[in-house]
Amino acid sequence: MTRKRSQHRTDPGQMTTANHDKNRKQGVLTGFHRSTGVGAMPGSIDSHTASGNCKVTRLVYSRNEVIEETLNDVTQLAKVSPDSSVTWVRIEGIPDAPVLRTLATVFGIHSLALEDVTNTHQRCKVEDYDEYLFVITRLPRYQDDGTLVSEQVALFLGRSFVISLHEGENIFNAVRDRIIRALPRRSEMPADYLGYAILDTATDYYFPVIEEIGNRLNAVDEQIESGVSHEQRSEIRQLRSDLLLVRRTIWPQRDAMAALMRDDCKLISPTTRTYLRDCYDHTVQILDVTETYRELCADLRDFHLAEISYRNNEVMKTLTIIATLFMPLSFVAGFYGMNFEYMPELHWRFGYPMVVTLMFTIAASLIYWFRRKGWLS
Repeated sequence: MTRKRSQHRTDPGQMTTANHDKNRKQGVLTGFHRSTGVGAMPGSIDSHTASGNCKVTRLVYSRNEVIEETLNDVTQLAKVSPDSSVTWVRIEGIPDAPVLRTLATVFGIHSLALEDVTNTHQRCKVEDYDEYLFVITRLPRYQDDGTLVSEQVALFLGRSFVISLHEGENIFNAVRDRIIRALPRRSEMPADYLGYAILDTATDYYFPVIEEIGNRLNAVDEQIESGVSHEQRSEIRQLRSDLLLVRRTIWPQRDAMAALMRDDCKLISPTTRTYLRDCYDHTVQILDVTETYRELCADLRDFHLAEISYRNNEVMKTLTIIATLFMPLSFVAGFYGMNFEYMPELHWRFGYPMVVTLMFTIAASLIYWFRRKGWLS
């Protein structure tokens, strides 16, 4: 919600708080916002969420047919589907209170799970409610302005239904198209397999992000070889923030995938566990690459600082050599600059050429000595 700037004089304390909130939103841990207030009852749903800001689509498929419809009235979710079919309710955007209450009534969703849906800062996890599984995963994406964000994907997996709730739009169209095209194999796609397909698609979104970070790291490495700049330091800092965001989301996702593969999870069939094992391997691979890139990013930061230090040392060495050359020359010039009446060579005809030759010889000798020592290489 956008705040309007007041025309009257603002209290300094309020200005400090506003600046603090502004700086906090620009950090790495952006997106942490709890809709319910302090001391609210567990399972409370914020009733002030604007209605109409989410899209509800229901897809019912069986071996012989697929029925897809966009629901303008959420009460239509109560329509009973055939027992042999699988119902996929896809909600795009943050649902409002009426949609969540309808889900709770039709599918028997617990209020604590619905509260986690509205608070989109949740970490990846799996909760077993006997009749269904509640799964939360994170989906990283680069926005148009280059900012990396982590969107929440909530999943309710029952025996014959799957409910997916995600902040973005058109994220799981590939899964939808796979269901529509898989006419002969549709009977091999029960609800738990559909849940796997959604989780696998969310995991696949990590790979373009990791590839983009790797390309940026290589670009920074090549730029530092050519010369250091302040832009490189900002880019390294941004890369470290992006890698921290990816690491913060992928670590708990690995634990969530491992929980889904346990034998005590009754809603997951042994066949689907085989596919989940592949999804778990992808998660571990992403985690390994993330840790490698974090080490590489730290090495690039150290390399950048070392290049800056080396350049400063080169400048200081040049200035030191120049100052060292002029120290004896200044002594000679100051010595013969004393205007004593009986100073030797003061009225000598060859005094000036002799002093100039002496100063030149001293400078050349010092330069030769510096070169022999390797200080001028």
